[in-house]
Amino acid sequence: MIDTIIFDFGDIFINLDKPGTISGFQNLGMKEWHSDFDQLNLSFEVGAISPEDFIGGFQKHLPDASKEEILKAWNAILGDFPFYRLEFLQELSKKYRLFLLSNTDSIHIETFETKSGAEFCEDFYQCFEKVYFSFDMGLRKPDPKIYQFLIDKHNLVPENTLFVDDKKENTDSAAALGIKVWNLQVGKEDVVDLYKKNIL
Repeated sequence: MIDTIIFDFGDIFINLDKPGTISGFQNLGMKEWHSDFDQLNLSFEVGAISPEDFIGGFQKHLPDASKEEILKAWNAILGDFPFYRLEFLQELSKKYRLFLLSNTDSIHIETFETKSGAEFCEDFYQCFEKVYFSFDMGLRKPDPKIYQFLIDKHNLVPENTLFVDDKKENTDSAAALGIKVWNLQVGKEDVVDLYKKNIL
């Protein structure tokens, strides 16, 4: 019997345009996305480096790009957040304990909040008992410690908990701890299809 649902954020509620960021950086002179960029992203997602260091890391590889141009390319990934998903979430929140667990960084969250407006964000965040972002936690999915933290902190029973994420490595890691999972297929499924999945 599911009584708790943990949701990812990107491509679950907010649509992501991953090629948008790559093409944005290519327009600034990036030849290819390589391991240095991966490391910058990982460090920033766990709050290990500041926004200034993060932007500076890109400027080392793209010396002609301004801070504003780098931010624009980095934020190009953020798409729209359809209102029907918020309405669905608000209904769910009346019946289940809900948590948000996202691998993200301070720049993306600040941009999302600015673009969406205070009222929308408040309505969204209010659906959750607690909102967790990787950059605040110093942990990121699929590290099992991140799920164990939520289980311990909120006295969750894994077999009564559902985790929804679009990345298989993340749902696999949660499933290994006994959590029920839905690895949502972006473009083929929508979070509002949850009841059709017969998981709940």
